[in-house]
Amino acid sequence: MKTLLVGEYREGKLLDSTYELFGFAGQMGAETALLLVGSDAHLPAYGGTLYLADAAACGEYRPDLHKKLVLEAVQKENPDYIVFVHSSYGWDLAPRVAAALKVAQISEVMALADGGFEVGCCNAKMRRSVKPATNRAVVTIQAGAFPALQPGGSPTIQRLAADGGSTVEFVGYEAAEKKDVDLGKAEIIVSAGRGIGKKDNVSVIAALAAAFGGELGASRPVVDAGWVEHSHQVGTTGQTVSPKLYIACGISGAIQHLAGMKKSDFIVAINKDKDAPIGEIADVLVVADVMQFVPALTAKVAK
Repeated sequence: MKTLLVGEYREGKLLDSTYELFGFAGQMGAETALLLVGSDAHLPAYGGTLYLADAAACGEYRPDLHKKLVLEAVQKENPDYIVFVHSSYGWDLAPRVAAALKVAQISEVMALADGGFEVGCCNAKMRRSVKPATNRAVVTIQAGAFPALQPGGSPTIQRLAADGGSTVEFVGYEAAEKKDVDLGKAEIIVSAGRGIGKKDNVSVIAALAAAFGGELGASRPVVDAGWVEHSHQVGTTGQTVSPKLYIACGISGAIQHLAGMKKSDFIVAINKDKDAPIGEIADVLVVADVMQFVPALTAKVAK
């Protein structure tokens, strides 16, 4: 089995998410080749074949030109799977490539399962296993779902160049709105979920976070309800975090939330439902009423 991995390059640098593609290929046991629109100044630590196009000539993102580059590499490599990260780059370019090749596309893969792929469904509250109905397929992988794997070595470079003009002009990047709190730098995060019951109870969770010297986090339903500001949201539509300690209070564990915090060193989940999905990744699952257990824990920590 062979994969063509399409890496990402932004503002002159290789993105670390590119190495998650190797983690995905490694779990599949697949051979790899890598395509990158970048520069010789920032090459990946990878000892295989690298199809390299010059970002200065092709733009860091011009979809019609980048599609031609991917198709040229596909013709040379004849891969079984063409794999992107499920990012703004990947989710825009992948369907263009799939349509051109007339093959299946599977979006935001979270895991491998029974010879197929696990993807979210029912607003990411459930998972289903799918398999492509074509011999070749285009796949995007959920950010953070697969471990970053740095193969090491120096690549064997094959140069690519896209002929012709482009109907799309790449203007640049717009900086994201500055966050009130940067959870990505926090060593301890205590997050509130819908299971805390009501907005007034957020202060109870915030008190536990303060007792630990950590930051307050929140799940999407809590933010959508207006209980907590969006800057505290953890998950694929919020911040991706990897603290030393993550305490989830009343959070059932929707796929989008788990993707944003499952790289935490140690996870404690407090939930009255012993079968809550978050229990599958938690190091410790406390089966208890959140609003009874958390104040008691805060009192102990504060001593």
